[in-house]
Amino acid sequence: MSVGQGSPGVHAPPAGAQNAAGVTYTTVDESYFEARRLKRHARVWSLWALGVGAVISGHYSGWNLGLANGFGAMFFATIIIAIMYLGLTFSIAEMSPALPHTGGAYSFARTSMGPWAGYITGIAENIEFVLTPAVIVFFIGSYLSAIFGTAPEFQPVYWILCYALFVGLNIVGVELSFKVTVTVTVLALACLVVFYVSVLLSGQFDFSRWALNIGPDGAELPNGGGAFLPMGVGSIFAAMPFAVWLFLAIEQLPLAAEESHDPQRDMPKGIIAGILTLIVSAFCVVFLNSGIAPGAAGVAKSGEPLLDGFRTLFGTDIAKILAGVAVIGLIASFHTIIFAFGRQIYSLSRAGYFPSFLSVTHGTRKSPHIALITGALLGLAVMLIIWFVRGSEAGATVIGGTLLNMAVAGAMLAYFMQGMSYIVLKKKFAHLARPYKSPFGIAGAVICMAIAAVTLYFQLTDPVFQTAVFGVAIYYAIMMAYFLVHGRHKLILSPEEEFAVSKGEAEYKSY
Repeated sequence: MSVGQGSPGVHAPPAGAQNAAGVTYTTVDESYFEARRLKRHARVWSLWALGVGAVISGHYSGWNLGLANGFGAMFFATIIIAIMYLGLTFSIAEMSPALPHTGGAYSFARTSMGPWAGYITGIAENIEFVLTPAVIVFFIGSYLSAIFGTAPEFQPVYWILCYALFVGLNIVGVELSFKVTVTVTVLALACLVVFYVSVLLSGQFDFSRWALNIGPDGAELPNGGGAFLPMGVGSIFAAMPFAVWLFLAIEQLPLAAEESHDPQRDMPKGIIAGILTLIVSAFCVVFLNSGIAPGAAGVAKSGEPLLDGFRTLFGTDIAKILAGVAVIGLIASFHTIIFAFGRQIYSLSRAGYFPSFLSVTHGTRKSPHIALITGALLGLAVMLIIWFVRGSEAGATVIGGTLLNMAVAGAMLAYFMQGMSYIVLKKKFAHLARPYKSPFGIAGAVICMAIAAVTLYFQLTDPVFQTAVFGVAIYYAIMMAYFLVHGRHKLILSPEEEFAVSKGEAEYKSY
């Protein structure tokens, strides 16, 4: 039923709003939102752990593939991508307390640029948050196979068990979910700190010998001493998509806004503390993991670079124990991004962009259990289809490569849209109350957008990434067709939508 003028207990937009941008709102009463309540629990350190935990697996593996372009390329790429994330996170730190809704990136774009932009941004993040844990659980399965000596064909069993366990923990409730998040994040960081300190105290760090052991043709230099940029300045751009894995998913923090006790105060602190923690760790792992045997050339080809570093320091006899240590970092990211896709699907569903039954929360625990299960089933289904259609060996390449790069492509689109959202909000809603203001302002958002666009461009020019980007384009076409034909006529006044069509527009028109 389309919205009219509304009545007590009925959520309806102002007159004329229902046809804005070609969308139509459906009337709902308080019972709709009562079935979709969340529970507040998170404070600053829970938010910090949520952001850092989502990213930390990228310090264990993934980033190292960029070393194939030479250490200098990876070093400069990390600087550029760190700048992009500083622009992004400080912009988010300003927007999230001003718009403290679970929608996060979607709500920023929805308020600033309308429902179509909100949906486009939401789909980009949906790709990132559904596919990233699928890639991470694949790596978890690989490590567990090495620990327990199981055959590659057993991998899907590990995936199913991991999804079941950590989706279950998220369903049990936000309090337990955040306790697990803080615990595994601290443990994962502790493992990294042990590695960093061990490298520095071991006497085995030799930057010239190991970090500079790649020649201009990409071949290994047995005695090191190569050039800082062996393949030239252009190689920096080729390394940028891999540097993204050192920071990918920190932007999920605003999804916890409605589960934070004081989002106006705690969200900026959590986001800023998180990105600063990750920047320090990122440069430590790039320098120290590359500066010991097997060096940049060996680490660039490794599926478990941190584990290789531990083997260099302590020998291979305790390899299984070290592999178990590495799994902690992967689990930290897997658990926290499951939280993210649950809230992301929940927020888009509550507002009607996705089918509304997906946003129903558990009757007593108030966790978005249907959204969590749906996101898990989507990620798991993609993995299983690839695995059984392509076979274990080829399937592993697709899951560990193509899906990973699809997540990066989705992230770059989302970052570009969030940068644009920040700029439009600053100009369109100049008088919107902002408990925190980014010191970088519009310039930070512009830099973020530019670097995200360049990164996506180089994904398009690299044959390894092209399949992933085309996969994202196909998914977008399907989802946009759904919204055009059906979804745009089913929108609901969730907190994000209500702010956008009433308070937000009223503020804009009054100035």
